[in-house]
Amino acid sequence: MAEKIGVYFDKSCLSPVLDAETLEEYVQNKWGDLCPVVKSHTMLPSEDGQKMIQADIDAGEIDAVLVCGSSPRLDWEFFTFDGVLVERVNLREQCILSYEDADGNPIDLDEEAPEELVGIAQDYINMGVAKLKSGKYPHLDVEELNRTILVLGGGWTGLNAALNTAKAGYETILVEREAELGGAAKNFYKTVPLGHPYTEAHETGLDKLIAEVEGHEKITVKKSSTLSKLKGQPGQYTASIKSSGGEEELPIGSVVMATGWQAQDTKYLAPLGYGAIKDVVTAKEFELMAKEGRVNKPSDGSPAKKVAFVLDLSALDPGGRIYKDLAECELTEEVEGEGDPHSEVEVEEITQRDWEGYQHLPMSNSVSSLVALKQANYVLEKSDDAISYIFYDSMVVQGVFEKYYKAAQDKPGMMLSKGRVTAVEEADGGLVVKVSDSLFGGDIEVAVDMVVLPTGIVPTSAKEAVMHFDYRQGPAFPDLALFEGFADSNYICFPYETRRTGVYAAGAVRQPMLLDYATEDAAGAALKAIQCLESVNRGVSVHPRSGDPSYPVFNFVRCTQCKRCTEECPFGALDDDEKGTPLPNWNRCRRCGTCMGACPERVISFDNYGIGMMSDVVRQYTVPDSIEEGGPRILIMACENDAYPALDMAAMRGKHWSPFVRIMPVRCLGSVNAIWIKDAMSRGTDGVMLLGCKYGDDYQCHFVKGSEICNRRKENIAETLNQLGIEPERVEQYEVAIDEYDKVPELIDQFIKDVLKMGPNPFKGY
Repeated sequence: MAEKIGVYFDKSCLSPVLDAETLEEYVQNKWGDLCPVVKSHTMLPSEDGQKMIQADIDAGEIDAVLVCGSSPRLDWEFFTFDGVLVERVNLREQCILSYEDADGNPIDLDEEAPEELVGIAQDYINMGVAKLKSGKYPHLDVEELNRTILVLGGGWTGLNAALNTAKAGYETILVEREAELGGAAKNFYKTVPLGHPYTEAHETGLDKLIAEVEGHEKITVKKSSTLSKLKGQPGQYTASIKSSGGEEELPIGSVVMATGWQAQDTKYLAPLGYGAIKDVVTAKEFELMAKEGRVNKPSDGSPAKKVAFVLDLSALDPGGRIYKDLAECELTEEVEGEGDPHSEVEVEEITQRDWEGYQHLPMSNSVSSLVALKQANYVLEKSDDAISYIFYDSMVVQGVFEKYYKAAQDKPGMMLSKGRVTAVEEADGGLVVKVSDSLFGGDIEVAVDMVVLPTGIVPTSAKEAVMHFDYRQGPAFPDLALFEGFADSNYICFPYETRRTGVYAAGAVRQPMLLDYATEDAAGAALKAIQCLESVNRGVSVHPRSGDPSYPVFNFVRCTQCKRCTEECPFGALDDDEKGTPLPNWNRCRRCGTCMGACPERVISFDNYGIGMMSDVVRQYTVPDSIEEGGPRILIMACENDAYPALDMAAMRGKHWSPFVRIMPVRCLGSVNAIWIKDAMSRGTDGVMLLGCKYGDDYQCHFVKGSEICNRRKENIAETLNQLGIEPERVEQYEVAIDEYDKVPELIDQFIKDVLKMGPNPFKGY
């Protein structure tokens, strides 16, 4: 544990509001020999300030560092010292800038702080010292681990990913289930333009890419092979690869999953004639026809000179009923209204939420739009007097592809119109497309030879178990239903990440995309796989706490084998040994602390973030004996990922909040243990705000489940508070996105008002 803490004040953040010398004297009187070095610097986050701290470390005067100044989210590059525990006390954003008195008046930043603000600063300093004195620098002994990268899928994305890892110097094994490489791209006639001037489709270049992969000395290609099991942890995985020649086990470091997509079930296209009318085809089928050199009617083989491409999906889902409320729809619902396009399709079949579901059609619209433009050009390419019609609800052409869209508009024979396609019918040896609300004017009927309907992109992970983990939590990715079968990831902050550390998704298994985006995706996932290997070989965590050397420490003597930690871990880091005791896999762990928050016996902690340590922190802020004398006291346990930055941003943008608040950052709300809340309330704290990320279907939790798990635990917290004779409403959880900083002060003010209605905490004054 830290025995000699150096406390350093950054005058550039504090002056002239807070006097650094006065705070130095306070620390010396309060903590004595525990803090033998107490200094200030005019610009602590500088090379000069860094050298000052390093000199004290080298002289053996201190074994831990407490930096008092700006937010820990800033200037971190100046405050990292090898083998030394560092804690940051945020006296600028969450003390000075956010301060307002009880009447709502902020401080004049050119004047000295009132006594109340000095007291807030002292509380935060004490909380920082308390955390350091109970902690120690974590160290995990590691051995040299495997650096081979496994790439699953030999399509466009997998080929590019394998090249990226190999060119970076890593041995790469590429596994493809088919007898040939190329995936879906080998059936493409052309691709939308991937280079300047972005106006004409061209060949994919797939053959050249395959040749480069097969000729690379660091890439081993295994065709007609599948992954049957992945066991272990990053750097120490064992992959069982099954092929026609049998099964072999290979040591693997990390994995790029690029298993691609499959077409959605065509039953959802029935309302527009697919299956009943031969000349109604899907975009996937049309692409293969073009590659084979024909744009002909399937019914009689004659040339198709007038082709309609339908992007509007309203006929498949009138009123947006299915896609809008798919999870709650009644399977027995009766179809109403004459002429309803669902009348010839089983309603239960349409509304059932399954992995082949209709939802993948609208999700694929950005891809379908450009594919329709590309294929409409195929029609014009085959005949000078051909006409291509594209009917759309929303034509999605992102970024540079606007050039491709504009070039198509200027081509003779290309007709694009927004409109609602109500029906496709056979008439006079051809087809009639009925369109309402079109740009051509009202309701129209267009005679064509063929109709092409979009192909919904369904990730392979939705239809089959593309990964076969040997984990306690099961062989597949958890919660795929939340993402319509796409390999789960934190799509806002951490693309490519999955719920299994060391496995990174890329390409259409992650989200619908074209070849250009898939190329970038392959590079991103490859870099993540490399980063993972380098991190675990240094004994530190990957995303989102990249570089964190801490890890959960278990006191197995007191473990009751309740299994809560193994079940609640969002990343499956814990298995069971033969006795049913948790078996940690350190390299799977992302250091969120959810296991620590889950443990009812409090046998799990981190060296630098523990149960007892944070309880000590809770005991350090002052609690007035009465609300009348010092106001209420509110503790905010703020998630460091969204809530804490939102607080910082609010303060930096001129927002203020009550002086009765004290903020304690936590790694994730999932790490919050009920004992911290019990300790706070038993001291007389009037209320506890749990401020974290959004959860649910549109979750933004960096650790996926932390906020949701914390919300579920509130029932246990309420029971504990009832036993203490305290209203459960004194502890509330709030969700805030990082860009909702402007709402934070209002949340705090409203919570304080709600707490004051309940009166003082019964323990206040004891």
